Amino acid sequence: MDELDKDPELRSSEVTEGTERAPHRAMFRAMGYDDQDLSSPMVGIANPAADITPCNVHLDEVAESAYEGIDESGGMPIEFGTITVSDAISMGTEGMKASLISREMIADSVELVSFAERMDGLVTIGGCDKNMPGMMMASIRTDLPSVFLYGGSIMPGEHDGREVTIQNVFEGVGAVAQGEMSEDELDEMERHACPGAGSCGGMFTANTMASVSEALGFAPLGSAAPPAEEWSRYTVARESGELAVEVVEQQRRPSDFLTEASFENAIALQVAVGGSTNAVLHLLAMAAEAGVDLDIEDFNRISARTPKIADFQPGGERVMNDLYEVGGVPVVLQALRDADLIDGDARTVTGNTIGEELDAMELPTIGELDVDYLRPVEDPFHERGAIRILSGNLAPDGAVIKITGSDHLHHEGPVRVFEEESEAMEYVQEGHVEAGDAIVIRNEGPRGGPGMREMLGVTSAVAGQGHAEDVALLTDGRFSGATRGFSIGHVAPEAYVGGPIAALEDGDLITIDIDDLELSVDLSDDEIERRLEARDEPEPNYEGGFLAKYHRDFGSAANGAVTNPAAKWE
Repeated sequence: MDELDKDPELRSSEVTEGTERAPHRAMFRAMGYDDQDLSSPMVGIANPAADITPCNVHLDEVAESAYEGIDESGGMPIEFGTITVSDAISMGTEGMKASLISREMIADSVELVSFAERMDGLVTIGGCDKNMPGMMMASIRTDLPSVFLYGGSIMPGEHDGREVTIQNVFEGVGAVAQGEMSEDELDEMERHACPGAGSCGGMFTANTMASVSEALGFAPLGSAAPPAEEWSRYTVARESGELAVEVVEQQRRPSDFLTEASFENAIALQVAVGGSTNAVLHLLAMAAEAGVDLDIEDFNRISARTPKIADFQPGGERVMNDLYEVGGVPVVLQALRDADLIDGDARTVTGNTIGEELDAMELPTIGELDVDYLRPVEDPFHERGAIRILSGNLAPDGAVIKITGSDHLHHEGPVRVFEEESEAMEYVQEGHVEAGDAIVIRNEGPRGGPGMREMLGVTSAVAGQGHAEDVALLTDGRFSGATRGFSIGHVAPEAYVGGPIAALEDGDLITIDIDDLELSVDLSDDEIERRLEARDEPEPNYEGGFLAKYHRDFGSAANGAVTNPAAKWE
């Protein structure tokens, strides 16, 4: 046959060019690819579509639009699947230990397939929470020209004349236990809270990370907010496919635009919109993959200078669709850029700076909008951003809280210690919680769990009983992006590796001070050390399977809980 007219610098030429690759081409032809395809850049579409969660149930259609965009732009689209899990469905069960692990498996699987098949570029699609960081971590690790594509958010449901989301259902469980809601009303809410496809509607983890993808430069501006079932979501998907061919042709790689400024822009957006605490973990992990020097204390530094100017669920009432209707994430980025709170010179996947992209859009200013969920930088909801990193002798390597209500939370008093989530949930549901309590849940860290479970069930039950602001919860595990109130997670070092949280006993007096960024216990260093030395060495919860593997491989939450030993692509 004639030689294909293909750029020999493209990696896919290793499997499409030359006489010795005839068997390889035969395999491609069996799938309907022709000479034109085989002479084109090979762009993989990593698609985590599944009937496991509404976040991902529609992603085949999203991927199809991306496929069309690649094909019509002269690329050779190759779609392949990845795993996903549903955080909401596994929540409150042993299965939730798989959630953070799925981030690592997604990154590994996309890296593996794109490496094995010698792909030239990627469109990575995300639906449920861990899809987004997993996909972007894979792009960083491979350093292939890549575009990130979000599957979009679910629309809010309607119950009793008001909009509701899955957060309301979780909190309804606590309200039923308290006698504040009937089981019949909860049943009715359950049937209307999730009306269709898409990720959970509030500024929970999925929407936070989708928004962050724009601030990082991984996704085109304006691509995060269109809802899952809106026509505009499929326009975004097609345009992402078109852009993917361009970035391959221009050899525009993640390493070309991901810098310290990119990550600082992402943090500024996160704290300005009241984004999920999980973004702390994921941004640290992504920075580690990129070789960018990001420290957990950087979140405090950036939060101190960046006001909270948006009010979405879980702290407020509004959802991602409300942001979409006024212009999407770029409206917030523009306000931050105009106030010199993000670096407008940071590059993006388009080849332009984020400032140039904003200037090319016709965006309203927040001051021009007649909405109650966005405020100008000079008149914010809080002078300081929503994310705080606490430290002290109880969390030497830090702990994370998101401020959703009072900006001056303070607690001093005794703790009630639970060795795992289920014990604490039983305690709460039996009605033992009182104002002023401090509940500690330990052995739920990256290695101790293993998997660092989210505990939306516990926090929602507490909030549903009216104690979101006057009962403190702290854990070496995680809290959901839908969590609100006095909830402190990611306590590091974790209990399993001998962190001070492992030394706590019922009745120990702790101090939590949000203004002073303090999380400490009234014990001397010597007493903490004595207790840790006296404790029995913990045994792994699992001796085989993926949980045993990730128990061995996970790093500290303070560094993103990464499992990649290199943490930097050479």
